[in-house]
Amino acid sequence: MLKKFVPSFIVLASSLFSLSAIAQNAQEPAPDNDISASAVLATRPWEFGPFLQGGVGVGDRSDFSFTSAGARLGKVITNQHLPGFIRGQFEYAGELMPYWQSFTPAPHLQETKYEFDGQTGSALLPYNGGTFSGVSITPIILRWDLKPTKKIAPWVQGAGGLIWTNHKYPPDIIVEHGQPGGTSVWNFTPQFGVGFHYFVRPRQSLTFAANAIHISSASLGDRNPGVNASVQFQIGYTWWK
Repeated sequence: MLKKFVPSFIVLASSLFSLSAIAQNAQEPAPDNDISASAVLATRPWEFGPFLQGGVGVGDRSDFSFTSAGARLGKVITNQHLPGFIRGQFEYAGELMPYWQSFTPAPHLQETKYEFDGQTGSALLPYNGGTFSGVSITPIILRWDLKPTKKIAPWVQGAGGLIWTNHKYPPDIIVEHGQPGGTSVWNFTPQFGVGFHYFVRPRQSLTFAANAIHISSASLGDRNPGVNASVQFQIGYTWWK
């Protein structure tokens, strides 16, 4: 399954390289020993690095938790635009998470409402559960890098991605493996986040982020209970070139 995602990430990198070529100008790069965040972002650099991410579901999914690990690649595309506190630069990025897990309640019986032939009622049905493993890719990250200070570069972003899991997710009414019905092994991840880079060395920074992530199959399965909202926190290390 990971092999299916690698070409997508290569395409992302190629797209970013093309955008970089279009956006080139004659601006001189910041000196390698300049730790200033503003000096680094002024060169419209590439950024890349590993990260760890974890969090919990909210609302009716408050008993769900998540962990993941992967790498991010991004490119600052523009110079600074807009006035005041919203002044900043546009960046395009993507993330690949070869490790993704969700921890859910163990398999159990659950009272479930149904409607059949005009009649409604409820029945006690077996539900799946436990630990779900998979791979996630977020090929679309649209980030607005707000005007940085000497060491801190904040941002806001919107993003969209895809998750594949080893079993139909989220856990729902049990359907025999290989049989149609139930949820899906494919889910989409529209999300919104905020974060910042804290520069600790020349062209190197610690990265912190908080993301609100929705998980839904868009009805690829017969049932689509989804995870309406989860809050996930990310910490990483970033190199700038």
